[in-house]
Amino acid sequence: MHDTTSRSSLSLGRIARWIFKAILWFVGLSVLWVAVYRFVPPPVTVTMLTNALDGRGITKDWMPISKIDPNMARAAIGAEDSGFCRHHGFDFTAIQKAMEHNEDSKRIRGGSTISQQTAKNVFLWQGRSYVRKGLEAWFTVLIEAIWGKRRIMEMYLNVAETGIGTYGVNAGSQRYFHHDASRMTPVEAARIAAVLPLPKVRGAVAPVGFVRRYGNRIAARIATVRQGGYDACVR
Repeated sequence: MHDTTSRSSLSLGRIARWIFKAILWFVGLSVLWVAVYRFVPPPVTVTMLTNALDGRGITKDWMPISKIDPNMARAAIGAEDSGFCRHHGFDFTAIQKAMEHNEDSKRIRGGSTISQQTAKNVFLWQGRSYVRKGLEAWFTVLIEAIWGKRRIMEMYLNVAETGIGTYGVNAGSQRYFHHDASRMTPVEAARIAAVLPLPKVRGAVAPVGFVRRYGNRIAARIATVRQGGYDACVR
């Protein structure tokens, strides 16, 4: 009996040490991964590869945030995350409101910040699961600590899907408006921001119905974001 107990203890000890080492490796590699992307654009993401395997291709054209028209960042903040410059990656008020809304509505509302969406788009995969949400939270903490707000917004505007097989606002602007993202009107920026939640079914050119109404609301918010200084952290 004593030998059996000893062997069990040794096995549990080895398992515990293996788990501890695996956690250390994961933490170290993920920190290194985020640190590299602080300076280097990601060559490809899981979402891009998944869509490419479905025959959608990959169209992207990286543009530094210093060259992207400021209206685009303002439109993203106005549409997706008005508290972007104030929170540290998570907007718990928005999360609570989304949970309360989803309990009584068939239309699911997300409470993710731009930081959380960037963490998901750059490092993870699409879909809903507790594992992915947990990893998303971890990478959100890392990018907030290592990148800062300006780099997070730059990454978001260059990696987010803006159409089927199209990634980033520069490629989206060229696709929809036939010019790059360095000069965008408030309406153009708002239309791209309006398609970001559902880029596969919404179009920025001649939008109709909800997309048109939503785009108009975002366009109106751009001036508020600018005047209120809600985009101060990315200027």
